[in-house]
Amino acid sequence: MIDRTIPFYNMILKCDKIQEFKPILPNSYQFRMYQEGDEKNWAELEFEIGDFETVEKAKQYFLSAYCSNDLNEISKRCVFVINQKNEIVGSCIAWKDLKNNVPVASLHWLIVSPQYQGKGIGKALCQKVMQIFYKENELPIYLHTQPWSYKAIILYVRQGFNVQKVDSFSSYENQFDLAINTLEKILPKEQYYEIINHVE
Repeated sequence: MIDRTIPFYNMILKCDKIQEFKPILPNSYQFRMYQEGDEKNWAELEFEIGDFETVEKAKQYFLSAYCSNDLNEISKRCVFVINQKNEIVGSCIAWKDLKNNVPVASLHWLIVSPQYQGKGIGKALCQKVMQIFYKENELPIYLHTQPWSYKAIILYVRQGFNVQKVDSFSSYENQFDLAINTLEKILPKEQYYEIINHVE
């Protein structure tokens, strides 16, 4: 589980060039796109990892953020991973936010159920979402994260993202200095320098 005692600071990452990926899931796991009603499944995942206080709050957030106009867009942009029992075990969303009032590609909510982490599902989900952006010719791609998601940050930089010193999007205040100093205190040197090597 995520260690939420680690201080929260806004980190902004950006990918300018998409690598050629072929997402690979473990045997018996499959991708599928959002279907009506999946907001409950997404909410249960988010509640499980502690991002929302209740399943209902997570569900209402999803409906408000992604389903307020029509379901066509979210059905093309929200990816799930299902296991052999057809249970949803992970998700990621290829969405858009505004930067200076112009829409930009934005990777949202890469999540994997704790009991399924460490199988490569998060990496495959990230790559699957990057394929969506690639097919739509949507670059650059931004994402927002924080130091307690350091495992995800390492995954992101390995997929072509760079940590931004000053750039940002949406309404996020880039807190690079505070975030990177926090990571230096909590990460092994090898992992810390891997992230530092992807700063721009």
